[in-house]
Amino acid sequence: MTGAAAQDTTAQADVPPPTEPAADTEVPPATTEADAATSNATAASDTPPPQDANANPATETPVTNSDAKAAEAEADFEALYGPTGSTDVTRGEAGVIWDPWEPYNRKIHRLNNAVDRYVAHPLAKAYVKVVPRPMRSGVSNFFSNLGQPITAVNALLQGKPKLAAHAAGRFLLNSTLGIGGIFDPATDAKLENGNEDFGQSLGVWGWRRSRYFELPLFGPRTLRDIVGMVGDAPLSPMRGLEEDKIRIPLQGLQLVDLRAQLMSTDALREGVQDDYTLVRDAWMQRRMYQINGEAGENLPDYLRDAPIVPVNAMPVRPGN
Repeated sequence: MTGAAAQDTTAQADVPPPTEPAADTEVPPATTEADAATSNATAASDTPPPQDANANPATETPVTNSDAKAAEAEADFEALYGPTGSTDVTRGEAGVIWDPWEPYNRKIHRLNNAVDRYVAHPLAKAYVKVVPRPMRSGVSNFFSNLGQPITAVNALLQGKPKLAAHAAGRFLLNSTLGIGGIFDPATDAKLENGNEDFGQSLGVWGWRRSRYFELPLFGPRTLRDIVGMVGDAPLSPMRGLEEDKIRIPLQGLQLVDLRAQLMSTDALREGVQDDYTLVRDAWMQRRMYQINGEAGENLPDYLRDAPIVPVNAMPVRPGN
């Protein structure tokens, strides 16, 4: 018994006494659950929310169809008129929309719309419905080929020898291997398909500002373009047709083909409050791009290379 007691006494002697905190040492208070919650809330308010790429789309503002259309319309507006608020307007662009004869032009526009509604559009719809697409492409190629001599000459007048050579090459190649222009081997040969006229040449030479004028049946023009039509007329292969019974039906087919190409833009004019202003401004801005040589790269899709009634569709008698 004495030996066991001695061992217990020795073990207790080896255990160090508990350490008391120093008098000058501050002991942090215990953190309660309420304090922790308050601290977490404060930290959360100071930390910006993370940008989660996989956020739930249901919590985000959906992009509606009307928003998409509004954005597209804004892009189209800036393509036509420049960025919103832009004041950097050159002298040549300041008077682009010059329409002192607007009352007369509006009357002709209403006439043209009536003719289109009751004659041209129904004919174009029937043409698209009855004539297969390959045949319609051949007709479009044929009339496009007839315009290449006009493009070649005016490209030279505008100082574009490469485009002039391409236009001449297209006319020769398509008129022979393309069987009168019905087929288009020139495109496969990488020959550029340009579209130049004397109205553009006059604009390049300095006649930038011209009065807007809408022709009965032939649509938007300017006085500069009407003078250009007179200058282009002798270059049209159509003038070589002395038989009216051949030339006039061809010109009628050309007009129907052009109207069929424009059917893709009909939806853009539906519900527009002022159709006259829409057509006038779009057409005038497109001509500005053509004259400035910008190739319409910034234009909306529906204005790029939009067909207009060309000079070789005018029913001018040979020799007159």
